[in-house]
Amino acid sequence: MTGDHQRVSFCDSNSVAPTQASLREIFREIAETSYHEWPAYDATPLYDRSSLGGLEEDIRTVARVWFKHDAHESVEDFVCCLPLTYVEFEAHDRYAGTTRYEMEQLVRAFLLKELHGWEHESPLIEYLNECSSARKRLNFESVPDQSTLWRTWHRRFASELRETIETAARSILIQADRAGVSVPRQPPERSSPREQSTGEAPTQQEILGRAEDITEQVSGIVHPAFSLGRSEGCEIHQNAFWELQAYLGLHENLAANEGARGFLYESNRERTPLGHNHRAHLRDLSICEIREMYREAVERIVHRLGETDAFHRAGLVAIDITEEDPFTGDREGHEDEIIGTKEKNTEYAYQWATVQLVGNAVPLVLDARPVKKGETRQEIVEDLLDSAQSLLHIDGVLMDREFDSQHLLESISQRGLTYVVPKRMYTSEKAQAKRLLKRGQDYYTADRKLHLGKNKWHETTFVYKCKENSERTDYGQYAVLLTNAPAEAVREYSYRWEIESGYKSIKRFMAATTSKNFVLRFFYFAFACLLYSIWRAVDLLVQVSLIDEYEHSPIITAQNTLTLLQKRTGVG
Repeated sequence: MTGDHQRVSFCDSNSVAPTQASLREIFREIAETSYHEWPAYDATPLYDRSSLGGLEEDIRTVARVWFKHDAHESVEDFVCCLPLTYVEFEAHDRYAGTTRYEMEQLVRAFLLKELHGWEHESPLIEYLNECSSARKRLNFESVPDQSTLWRTWHRRFASELRETIETAARSILIQADRAGVSVPRQPPERSSPREQSTGEAPTQQEILGRAEDITEQVSGIVHPAFSLGRSEGCEIHQNAFWELQAYLGLHENLAANEGARGFLYESNRERTPLGHNHRAHLRDLSICEIREMYREAVERIVHRLGETDAFHRAGLVAIDITEEDPFTGDREGHEDEIIGTKEKNTEYAYQWATVQLVGNAVPLVLDARPVKKGETRQEIVEDLLDSAQSLLHIDGVLMDREFDSQHLLESISQRGLTYVVPKRMYTSEKAQAKRLLKRGQDYYTADRKLHLGKNKWHETTFVYKCKENSERTDYGQYAVLLTNAPAEAVREYSYRWEIESGYKSIKRFMAATTSKNFVLRFFYFAFACLLYSIWRAVDLLVQVSLIDEYEHSPIITAQNTLTLLQKRTGVG
C-alpha cells in the first residue's frame, strides 16, 4: 500500500541519521569481510566503472551490511548516502550536451520512486518538496517538474539503467526488511515474461539472454576468491588462468597443452598462459590453499543465492567419496595418494570426498577434499560437515554404507543432526531378513544400541525394507538402513542419488591429465566442482528471474552456462 499518508510518515520519520562514524564502520566491515568486494569494478576485470552489473553488485553488498547497523533505520537515508561518485553513468545517458540535472541526482531520485512503488512522478515531486533534508542531500536546488522526470525515465535513461534501478530497489527493500527496518512497501515479486505476455513458458532466447546477464554477475562474484599469489604487474593476468581452466572444463577430456593452444586463438586477451606454465602455477598451490579458495567461492555463491526467496540457508546434505578412473601407471612414491578403490579388487585410483546439498535445494557442492591412505571415514565426514555447517544450517546427512560406523554415527548425533545410512549386512541382519522373508513381511523397524566401548552406546533405529523390483529371491532383496530420526525419514535416502548424478557432470568438467602431482589432480577436481556449482546457481537465479520460482530440473544446460562463463571471462 502506498499513498500520501505513508509518504509523509516516512518523510517525518524520527530515525537516527547516519553519522560519519557509522559510515566508517559499514565500509570497514565490507573491507574486512572476505566475501564482500566493493567496488566490484576494482575486484574483477569483468566490470568497469560503467558496468551496471557491477553497480547492482555494489548496491547489494552495501545494503547487506548497511541495515544491520543500529544507526541505519531508513531506506531513504541509504539512497542519499550510497556512494555513487565513481559510477560512470554517461554510458547510459541518451542525452547529449548540457543538462540541468546530473545523472547521479536523478538515479537516486528514481531509486526513491521505486522504493515507494509510486507509479507516477507526482508523488516523488511532493516527497522532494516536503522533505527538505532529502532534497538537500540529493543536491536539488530546485525540484524537477513532472515533465522533466517523465522524459528522464522514458527518454534519457537507457533501458538497461531503468532495469538496474528496479533491481536495485528490490535488493534494498529485501535487505532492509530482513534486518527489521521499516520499508515503504514489501519487495515486489519479479514478473515473468509468461505473466507479461502470452501465458507461455519463457523462450530459449529469453532463458539464454537472462542466463548471460546472471552468469556475468556470478563469475564476477566467484573470480576474486581465487588467487595464485603472483606479484602485481605480471604480463599474464591471473584471471587468464581461471579462464583457461573453465575452457578446459568446457571441452571434455581436454589436456592443458592442447587446451592452451585453442584458448590462445579464442581468447580476447593479448597474453594467455601456455599449458606447462598453467600447470606449474597450479602445482605451486597447496591443498589447503585450494580448499580455502574453494570454500570462499562457494560462500560468495551462497550469499548471492541467499538474496532470493527460493534459496534457504538450511537443508539436507549428502556426503560421499568418488574415484577417478583406475590408475594403471607406476605409483611408487605416491602410495598414500593413489589408493585402493572402494571395490574389493586390485585396482588403485585417486579418491575425492564431497559434501553436497540434496533434496529440494539447489545441489551446490559445499566443499571438496582429497582422500589419503590412513584417513578414517569419521575424520573425512567431520571435516566436511565443519565446512558445510559454517555456510548453512544443516538438518541431516545422507551417506553410503561405507559410513555405517557407530562411532561416526554418534559424532553426527552429537552435532544435533539426523542421518540415514544403509548398513552392511552381517550375520544378525541376514538372519532377520530371512525371518521377514519367511513371514512375507516387507517392512520392519527395531530400536537398537550400538556399542561404543567403555559402557557407552549409540542409540539408532534399524529399518528393514524390501527393495522394489529386486532380482534377488532370497534375503538379499532386503535393505537395512540406520537412522536416528523417525523411521519414516529413510524415505529421504532416495535423495542421495543426486550426489552420484552430480559426480557424472563434475567428471565431465575435469581437465585431462596423466600427471601424478596430487595438488594438480585435486585442483582439477575442485575446479570442476566449482563449475558444476556455478551452473546450478546460475540456473536457480535464471528460473527465479523468469518464472519467480525454482524447479529442481534445470532449464539451462551445463554446456550453455560454461559457454557463457567462457564468453564473459574473455573467451569468444
